[in-house]
Amino acid sequence: MRIVFRPRYIAAGLLLAAVPLCLAPARGQQIAIPRIEQMPSMPSPYLMRDWKSVARGYDSLAFDLDRTGQYLPLVFLNTGTVNYPGTTSFGLHSYVGDDRSESGEAINVLPAVLSGVLNGIDKRSQNGRDWVVMSQEYFNNRPAEDVYLNSPASNSGSDWWYDVMPNVFFYQLAGKYPGAGDEAHQFTRVAERWLQAVTAMGGSVAPWSHPGLEHRGWHLSTMTPNNAMPHEPEAGGSIGWILYHAWVVTGDARYRYGAELCMEELNAYMTNPAYELQLAYGTSLAARMNAEAGTAFDVEKMVNWCFDISPIRSWGATVGTWGSYDCAGLIGEVNGSNDYAFAMNTFQQIGALVPMVRYDARFARAIGRWALNAANASRLFYGGYLPDANQDSRAWSRQEDPRSFIAYEALRQRGPGTVAPYATGDAIAGGWAPTNLSLYSSSHAGILGAIIDTTEVRGILKLDLLATDHFHAPAYPSYLLYNPDSIAHGVQLAVGVGNADVYDAAARAFVVRGATGAA
Repeated sequence: MRIVFRPRYIAAGLLLAAVPLCLAPARGQQIAIPRIEQMPSMPSPYLMRDWKSVARGYDSLAFDLDRTGQYLPLVFLNTGTVNYPGTTSFGLHSYVGDDRSESGEAINVLPAVLSGVLNGIDKRSQNGRDWVVMSQEYFNNRPAEDVYLNSPASNSGSDWWYDVMPNVFFYQLAGKYPGAGDEAHQFTRVAERWLQAVTAMGGSVAPWSHPGLEHRGWHLSTMTPNNAMPHEPEAGGSIGWILYHAWVVTGDARYRYGAELCMEELNAYMTNPAYELQLAYGTSLAARMNAEAGTAFDVEKMVNWCFDISPIRSWGATVGTWGSYDCAGLIGEVNGSNDYAFAMNTFQQIGALVPMVRYDARFARAIGRWALNAANASRLFYGGYLPDANQDSRAWSRQEDPRSFIAYEALRQRGPGTVAPYATGDAIAGGWAPTNLSLYSSSHAGILGAIIDTTEVRGILKLDLLATDHFHAPAYPSYLLYNPDSIAHGVQLAVGVGNADVYDAAARAFVVRGATGAA
């Protein structure tokens, strides 16, 4: 069974007219998300980083084996490979100065490679090395597992997001370099193993029965659950994401049914299951499946879940001003006393939800408003954008990373005394590293570099809807532009050579015909 794709070309959430392009507040059919409505239309102070330059700068620093200085280099090679003996793999330290492990983490390594790819770097031939193939050592190549896990020699079952998300990141990278190394074998084995898990959880086609997701993790070696608290039922979203894209690539209908089973169970939840970052993938998948596969998932409910405060661990989106800075839109623990926003989770949620509006343009205004706030506030994860008193590892970054390419793990609403906000993390307190500068967070910033571009009008971003819409059907260039002002503005939209038509998916109308060069 194969999907019959209908190409889409979308400039969602904007009003387009003849030259100059004119943007006004989105009209009709737009669904307001209450938590996002608490965020400003235009954050203040407004200072948007050049995120593509950040991503490329981080790549040049993180992958430099010859870099010298305190705690440098940040990357290291492994010749004692266990999954592909006789080959060379690599790792990145989770934090600056972290020397706990010689293998690194898949949630760091795989996104770091993908980050470079998303921003125009060929990671198969950079500095004479094939970083893509070297990253495949994180596939635990033995029958008991046969999936990507957070280290090359690990056992699944302790925590769902550490077990499932490395496979999501692998799929995203495989979509950029199909056939690299052992990718073809790994791709189908990952799908098979997670489909087996769905079946073992009670998922069935005949009779139709949803899998039980109320677990902390799943032991693939024994196909039994880890029922320690808290449970992470949002994993249905990320497992469904893997299986749906396995179907798109292979055409094997079993994978589509597995995805539907996971998503139907997630969709049936009455309370917010958000725990870490897997829910956003399920939400984006719900919109895509509704558009392509004819399902009827409650996307509005799931979008609200991604921003509301969940009962599992007070997880959600921040709102309001921390000190003199707008910090709305960051993702993390919203506890009401000293909120704790995380860089990785913010970057990942942007990557998952921005392309969603291609499949459901009703959320164009909400996602545009949130992305503007989140991308603007995300600069505060970096040392160069806060006073020294508002961060705990500035000495190293000033010396070794003067252009602020490496982010702190997190941003606290308040720090010592009356300082607000405060860039920090868990590494120093946990004794894991001498700094809270986080590579496992910074490795995901390439998502912003691939998606976010500015226009000539301050505050109006051009968000690329295809950049992180992995394995999408053939599509025209597609963008989301959100106007934070109450008045119209003109911007130029490059349309390339030849004659091009511009379609406004929010208004469901062609608004420019026969443009050449720019509209």
